[in-house]
Amino acid sequence: MNCPNCGSEIAAGGTFCGRCGTRIDAAVPRSINLDTDGRGTGRGYSYEIHHQPAFSLAVLTLQAEASINAEAGAMVSMSANVELQSQMKGGLLGALKRAAGGESAFVSTFTARGGPGEVTLAPGAPGDIAAIEMHNQSFFVQSSSYLAGDVSLTVDTKWGGAKSFFGGEGLFVLMVQGQGLLLLSSFGAIHRKILQPGERYVVDTGHLVAWEGTTQYSLKKAASGFFRSLVSGEGIVAEFMGPGELLIQTRNLAALAGLLKPFFPSQSGEGGGFNIDFG
Repeated sequence: MNCPNCGSEIAAGGTFCGRCGTRIDAAVPRSINLDTDGRGTGRGYSYEIHHQPAFSLAVLTLQAEASINAEAGAMVSMSANVELQSQMKGGLLGALKRAAGGESAFVSTFTARGGPGEVTLAPGAPGDIAAIEMHNQSFFVQSSSYLAGDVSLTVDTKWGGAKSFFGGEGLFVLMVQGQGLLLLSSFGAIHRKILQPGERYVVDTGHLVAWEGTTQYSLKKAASGFFRSLVSGEGIVAEFMGPGELLIQTRNLAALAGLLKPFFPSQSGEGGGFNIDFG
């Protein structure tokens, strides 16, 4: 089990977190408050998600002087009075951690100046956008799935160790904590899975979007034996144990890249292009 406040591991049966002192039995309920209608309000803004699930677009209406944070490069459009500032959150060290985790080193902050303004955001790949209302909770998020969030949220890059490295998700994962709106993106649609206490569930790591910070998980080969796991087409999978909730994307970007690879021209050692033999 992980602490819902700081994400530290807690021994089985533990009542308090040894790192931050959070009382575990008084923690927030294990649930992902996922907006089913794709619209809602936050502190100084409202949002709507259009064109789900294939080509989702998040439309945020900001009140005067209200702000929202977003991943660099996520903006599609904005009102002329909206001010965009890009900065390195957490200083140079924070920027390096974000870059190592697969994110941009910069975070974009949009602020409506002098009156209401609109900002539209979208992920780089076709897919869905999930709006989560966080209530002093913590979630682990695949780095490429973070799209935007309330300015009060803490988004930190955490060392994932060998678990994340061998899971194909890089050496780092994101931990998002606090209260407010969190927008996540997926490649394909988002499928929600609720695990009952003691229930075990296996997910291909390429399909993970986010999971609760309190949910236990471990990484293993998809099939017994290295060769069987290799020929099965599934490498490393994550096995979760409930209680907890997961958000899963229905498509895998790495799998798509593998399908398209044979259709791309091979490159020669002299700079690439098609290899044509004229006899």
